[in-house]
Amino acid sequence: MRTALVYHEEMTAARLLWEDPECEIERPERLTAALERLQQGGLEQRCLQLAAREASEAELGLVHSPEYVSLLRGTQALGTEELQALSGQYDAVYFHPSTFHCARLAAGAALQLVDAVLTGSAHNGLALVRPPGHHSQRAAANGFCVFNNVAIAAKHAQQKHGLQRILIVDWDVHHGQGIQYIFEDDPSVLYFSWHRYEHGCFWPYLRESDADAVGLGQGRGFTVNLPWNQFDPQLVLISAGFDSAIGDPEGQMQATPECFAHLTQLLQVLAGGRVCAVLEVTVAAGRARRPGVEGGYHLESLSQSVCMVVKALLGDPAPPLSGSMVPQHSALESIQSVRAAQAPHWTSLQQQGPAPLLDPRTCSPEGRRPPVLPGGPEFKAAEAQTSAVLRSLLDQPHLYPTPPVRTAAALTAQDAALVLPPDVLRQEGSAPQEETQAWARLHEALAEDTAFIALGKVLHLLNGILDGQVSGGIATTPAAAATLEVAIRCGLSHRAQRVLCVAAGQLDRPPDLASDGRNLWLNIRGKEAAALSTFHVSVPLPGTTGGFLSCILALVLPLAYGFQPDLVLVALGPAHGLQDPQAALLAALLRGPAGGRILVLVEQESTSQLVGVLARVLHGEAPPSLGPFSVASPEDLQALIRLRGQLEAQWKMLQVAAPS
Repeated sequence: MRTALVYHEEMTAARLLWEDPECEIERPERLTAALERLQQGGLEQRCLQLAAREASEAELGLVHSPEYVSLLRGTQALGTEELQALSGQYDAVYFHPSTFHCARLAAGAALQLVDAVLTGSAHNGLALVRPPGHHSQRAAANGFCVFNNVAIAAKHAQQKHGLQRILIVDWDVHHGQGIQYIFEDDPSVLYFSWHRYEHGCFWPYLRESDADAVGLGQGRGFTVNLPWNQFDPQLVLISAGFDSAIGDPEGQMQATPECFAHLTQLLQVLAGGRVCAVLEVTVAAGRARRPGVEGGYHLESLSQSVCMVVKALLGDPAPPLSGSMVPQHSALESIQSVRAAQAPHWTSLQQQGPAPLLDPRTCSPEGRRPPVLPGGPEFKAAEAQTSAVLRSLLDQPHLYPTPPVRTAAALTAQDAALVLPPDVLRQEGSAPQEETQAWARLHEALAEDTAFIALGKVLHLLNGILDGQVSGGIATTPAAAATLEVAIRCGLSHRAQRVLCVAAGQLDRPPDLASDGRNLWLNIRGKEAAALSTFHVSVPLPGTTGGFLSCILALVLPLAYGFQPDLVLVALGPAHGLQDPQAALLAALLRGPAGGRILVLVEQESTSQLVGVLARVLHGEAPPSLGPFSVASPEDLQALIRLRGQLEAQWKMLQVAAPS
């Protein structure tokens, strides 16, 4: 695995040449602060470093009109007064004699990244660019964006590399209307944006930023304003803005840096892991700002967030999410609106039944709050609270240190010949004899020699995970059920407060396991879909790719994040029935909830190929494709919907609609 980092120091040349409170937020420090943090954390050195090139005018013409490109070329010869006059013709834009060069470098960096990933020189990567691009339109600059870097990269991937399905994910707090306009009639590009809208009261104040904007013509259903695996993209482009990060006075959101690591990690299971992130640093227009408010902790929050994305691209585990795992009422309203708007275009949504339509007059007040203006009491209170939170988050850089070993494998003698990925540690050690004997007394099956030896190795690996020496691991055993029970009890008796267990196959929850809320047991391939208790859930293994995805994404993953475990145990027991790509996807997604602290136990009868695939995804590689998409059966889907309904009251992360 190689992660590319594309950058050029000359992108910092453009800067504001006159007084303008609206535009002063866009400054070179937002780029240099991120790069310095990458260097300080040793992340730049771990990447394939590429110097950005200028995009050619022909490449710019993939998206922009010749007249617009010519206009921008002419800014190189303009004086300050002429630049200011021209800037005033656009919304929240300033030009500098170096703008054309910087903007060509920014677009060229995105093109270089796409070329590196699609030719195999890199597996994924980040382009650190300035100026940003997602607001820029065919013939207009907008919101500090000059050329639409991500849109140009997508067109380039289509024309040069022949791609037919591209997913663009835009997580900037402002709607990237430029990308939407460019691809709104193109069914080969799925544009997925989640942003602040406030019922039209948040910049860019556009009606088409709402959920019911779904595209035009053949592209209807391929603009999603809030990715569906049904689309099966060949490339994922991220329009990576960080103004939703905590401390940003513009976005006024509370996303902590680790949120962006989880978002990146979730997207890496798509397109074989071919993910290209392009930095967006944009700002809303139309209101005054206080000088200097964008400095200090905001730059720190930005740079930490960028580092989290790079770490995720490199395969490092994402730190666990903190705080309450209860979705806000306004978020549920947004999801509900998106489902209603997109259902006519996606079979997977139609199967879930109609989403109730919302009356804007009854939407929650939190979903339409006006922007907080600088200088007022609400702004000062929020700024003080944010500063306190930022200090606690960012003044502790070693709060979640990366373990020395990312992935380890504890294999039985029967699996000794198995070839592991080069960087996966083949563990030879075992727990002390006395410790192994004490735990082996729980089950007669563990007294047998091969099971006892395997148990010692599992305990040694588990202790390494709990002690922070190993992030995650995989182990084979001839006695999966007995070993799993020992692993649960061992984890709970040591450092883990909450242990999530996802069991597939003929594995039953131990009857005498304490029901104190510290263990959540999810059984895949159970006899029926049932909530046997709040912390014991069983679901049959669906027979289609659509059914499996619905089970994992709509049940297992929300429960896992809602439980906030300290340790995740995945057990593939006898007759587990999972195909290798299914098991790999399950393991890849479950790296997230516990900050990468995951142990996968595999019954010895499983194939060596499965063990190798699991070792690779635990090490950060993308899981293999599930194959052609087939929709979930009505029986599987209805069973899942009923089960979610039974659990929603206790597990709020399962909610997909606002309570009436």
